Amino acid sequence: MEVFGYDIWTLLVETKIAKLIIGAVVLFIAVFIVRKLISSFFKRTDFLEERKERTLESMLNSIISYTATIGFILYGLTVFEVPVGNLLAGAGILGIIIGFGAQSLIQDFLAGLFLLYEKQLHKGDYVTVNNTHHGTVEDIGLRFLKVRQWSGRLMTIRNGEIKTIENYNFEHMRVIEDITTNFHEDPRRIMEILTDACVRLNDELGQFLKKDLAGKPLEPFQLYGLGSLNDQYRGYQYTVTGLVEDLVYWTAAKETRRILAEILYDNGIQMAEQRVEVKSATPKERE
Repeated sequence: MEVFGYDIWTLLVETKIAKLIIGAVVLFIAVFIVRKLISSFFKRTDFLEERKERTLESMLNSIISYTATIGFILYGLTVFEVPVGNLLAGAGILGIIIGFGAQSLIQDFLAGLFLLYEKQLHKGDYVTVNNTHHGTVEDIGLRFLKVRQWSGRLMTIRNGEIKTIENYNFEHMRVIEDITTNFHEDPRRIMEILTDACVRLNDELGQFLKKDLAGKPLEPFQLYGLGSLNDQYRGYQYTVTGLVEDLVYWTAAKETRRILAEILYDNGIQMAEQRVEVKSATPKERE
């Protein structure tokens, strides 16, 4: 097809901007197809746990994105006939700047690979990062970890900045509830009431307990015992525990507190209260 004496297709192919656009379109289609194939592969297979499959899929998508971006940049430099090798070899200052920038980039990449290899967390886990950020893991990339907070805010944290991770969804979780009663409450009566409370907890919350292959709870709700004789100078402390499935931990913990609160109230048990002692000055001290 010719317009004003020019072959449109030849003009597009020979124009550098046109080559760049065509390369971008081809790369976009290729990335889209590869991602679809990966997603279809994990949907049809079940050789890994669902959370692990989602984590691996997220990491593979991240690798594909970075590879495509770097490849497109190199392709663009080639199209515009930029001597990349000579440019990097001759630009000493630029090389130093890129080197310092690459340190952070490489640190993030390695940290991201270690997160995946060491199985510290999976997509969908509830975690605490650096004792500061709390939320659900939404995406695990080569450079960034994205955590959705309960308020809805999305926290993006560089992998290289991650120092500590507390994972609340690592195979199992233990519900631990401490009850501190007034010193005037009879410990024998409290122990009996809490023992009966554990029977109710196992009856009503048995579906949350982690079970063995035979369907028997590994660790049912039980009275752990007297945790402290003088909990922060307020009263006797008792502890109730139960091993539950990690995915239902928060629901199990909330329901455990609700049932214990009802039982304590129905039995008229006085809980410990904060006390402040104020010493009055004597007449002599006032003088």
